[in-house]
Amino acid sequence: MGNKTAKSKTKAVGKPAVVEGGNLPKLKRRDYEKELLKLQAELCMVQDWVQATGQRIIILFEGRDAAGKGGTIKAITEKVSPRVFRLVALPAPSDREKTQVYAQRYLTHFPAAGEVVIFDRSWYNRAGVEKVMGFCTEEQHQKFLEMCPAFEKNIIVDNGIILLKYWLEVGDKEQERRFRARIEDPVRQWKLSPMDLPSRQRWYDYSRARDQMLDATDTDFAPWHVVHSDDKKRARLNLITHLLEQIPYVRQPREKVKLPKRNMKNAYDDEATMSKRRWLPERY
Repeated sequence: MGNKTAKSKTKAVGKPAVVEGGNLPKLKRRDYEKELLKLQAELCMVQDWVQATGQRIIILFEGRDAAGKGGTIKAITEKVSPRVFRLVALPAPSDREKTQVYAQRYLTHFPAAGEVVIFDRSWYNRAGVEKVMGFCTEEQHQKFLEMCPAFEKNIIVDNGIILLKYWLEVGDKEQERRFRARIEDPVRQWKLSPMDLPSRQRWYDYSRARDQMLDATDTDFAPWHVVHSDDKKRARLNLITHLLEQIPYVRQPREKVKLPKRNMKNAYDDEATMSKRRWLPERY
């Protein structure tokens, strides 16, 4: 993290500094929310630092369907400004975008000074879903794996942009449980995409594609960070803690804010003028 004297170090509750999987006691919601709030306060400090220094940050989230990417991103962005922490979740490419240079549609969303861009899936679609579902040729897939490290080094890292890449690894049984929950729960059914059920069928195809991707693009200058995500709460706390450790932020000084008194010049009964407006029925 940044200035250690300006903040407290935080760790996931009930978990040692390094854990390679295993069964852990269920994390109580109260403890989870307490730790998450501490981390979110640190993210607000990152936001201040990014704006003050003009830093640019890109954070990629990849993983199988139902790995927990959306919930983790929500935990990161919940307390910060969407004008600083921008979320990019692109739909399938249009006919025009299919004719562009592959990375072109992603480049337009790269951060300007004072911005953090979070990609909920990214150019690594070519290494995953496009490869497995046959949306690209084998030649295009191999070319991507060959060119990607040079792209990340020359276009991103060498231009001073902090690049963080996270792969959320969900187990077979846990993914099945989450898919069944989506199918059976009407408030979760919207999460089922046309790619979800085929991805379940092609588990091992995705595993091989994952392995190829990590072998080719896990570099010293842009490493992949793999997160156990069977336990969503612990995964979020571990990931955000790690993310904070990768950013050299320093707590920025803030002027003390004083709430001004209301100006009583031209005062009138402004509540009375609202009494006959179209008020929403108060049913609760």
